[in-house]
Amino acid sequence: MNEQPQRNGGDLVIETLTALGAKTVFGIPGQHALGLFDALSRSSLDFISSRVENNSAFAADGYSRATGEVGVLFLSTGPGALTSLAGLQEAYATGVPMVVIASQIPLDGLGARRKGMLHQLDDQKASAANVTKFQQTVHHASGIPSAIQDAWARAITVPMGPVWVEVPQDVLLAPVMVPPVQDALAEAYPHPPREELIREAMRWLADAKRPAIIAGGGVRRAGAQAELLAVAEELQAPVLCSPGGNGAFSWDHELSLQSWAEDRFVSEVMEDADVLMVIGSALGEVTSNYFTLEPRGKMIQIDAEPRVLESNTPALGIRADAREALKFLDEEMRATGFKAQASWHGQTPQQVVAQTLAKVQGRLDAQDLAKERKFMADIRAAVPSEMQTFWDMTIAAYWGWSCWDAKDGEFHSAQGAGGLGFGFPAAIGGAIGSKQRVLAVSGDGSSMYSIAELATAKQHQAPVTWLIVDDGGYGILREYMEGAFGKATATELARPDFVALAQSFGIPAQAVEPEDIGTALAEALKSDGPNVIVVRTLLKMFAPTHL
Repeated sequence: MNEQPQRNGGDLVIETLTALGAKTVFGIPGQHALGLFDALSRSSLDFISSRVENNSAFAADGYSRATGEVGVLFLSTGPGALTSLAGLQEAYATGVPMVVIASQIPLDGLGARRKGMLHQLDDQKASAANVTKFQQTVHHASGIPSAIQDAWARAITVPMGPVWVEVPQDVLLAPVMVPPVQDALAEAYPHPPREELIREAMRWLADAKRPAIIAGGGVRRAGAQAELLAVAEELQAPVLCSPGGNGAFSWDHELSLQSWAEDRFVSEVMEDADVLMVIGSALGEVTSNYFTLEPRGKMIQIDAEPRVLESNTPALGIRADAREALKFLDEEMRATGFKAQASWHGQTPQQVVAQTLAKVQGRLDAQDLAKERKFMADIRAAVPSEMQTFWDMTIAAYWGWSCWDAKDGEFHSAQGAGGLGFGFPAAIGGAIGSKQRVLAVSGDGSSMYSIAELATAKQHQAPVTWLIVDDGGYGILREYMEGAFGKATATELARPDFVALAQSFGIPAQAVEPEDIGTALAEALKSDGPNVIVVRTLLKMFAPTHL
């Protein structure tokens, strides 16, 4: 009879995560985390081994975005933990729920400078303080289940985000006599709006002749699309989606201003509103058209993150989950027999929306952008309506923020923190989590941040089509510098033969001309496993609309 291995602190980590509903874990093994990974071998959890910890963080982020579940990330001590921070910054800025389990040096070295202790940091969790909601070090194996359960609850409580739990090496290896963790419950703390604030907002909206709505990523994360639709129709209010909110409101709805937040014509509609309601958005740099948006009417701002309320524009700030607040508004409107009074200087809101979108298209028609517009349209036509897409900080993504109709899928980009390298590893996580093919879009510069993950995609046969738009450098920075200084410096890049490199990993790859991207994508998206398409072309941005 085979003797069962002695359970230890690592087993408690794995058992608790499993009881909380985790199915997949991302990360890279490390010396101080070996007890954790040994316990992983005795579990049903799937482990996705990335090649760089930053990309592991992006993958866990993409998994969470694609599935609506909590992303789980395992990190080793010191260099491994630090390497993940840029990826965690994106999750933190965008409000993606993640639980990070990091190893630590043994307990007797904490807070000391033990000579020769590999990977040691003076205060590891302090390094994560700027990019996670919460940090904790567990000092006893018996405290592991409660620590992880509490952290999970914090991760899913709005404003959602990553949380950090670190467990020293000897605590992971410590034998435990307690029985296996059978169940664990982590519930989000509710954040309903305060009634007097919602009722004050109702009074403003009842008198509004020109109400308008900006819907941010908080609407999407709250799953509040139906509630937003109901309130917008009751108010007869035009709706603009921020880049993070793209998909919160139907692109084709007669009240939809789509996502043209960087367009001056759209900004003018928002400024002309006598009541502007901003939901789930900080009204930050891009959504405010680079801080040029100056509402002339009253503003209501609803957000789960109290720090963003009224941070850029005076407003009636309401701290609340977007869905809870919109549901409350909808119920109040129905209960009070609310009647919309919308009249935009003698025009209907539908007429204002149609005219504004026509002006947007006219502005684009006046610029030499035929190649860019066709390129983006061809990609959109080739991608199935339900497919999720993941975009790096590249010129194609900057276009996508404004012109990409998410349809029945989801549009994911790294505009929260704006770091490079998000697209491909996040897409790997999204594809593994959703078990559906996804599209990743990168530039040649950003693709080099995550090129090692070709090995991960191949190892796990992730159904990802990776489109690399190769313009020979950091294209958007080149354009910014040329516009500001008349010349670009340090933006040009040597790069590999991306097709040959992908093929060396055993991944199908091809180079195509810009005019053939639609056909090539449609074919690649029908394939199994990972594949790569490279397009060499120089794309331009539409002219700044805030000047």
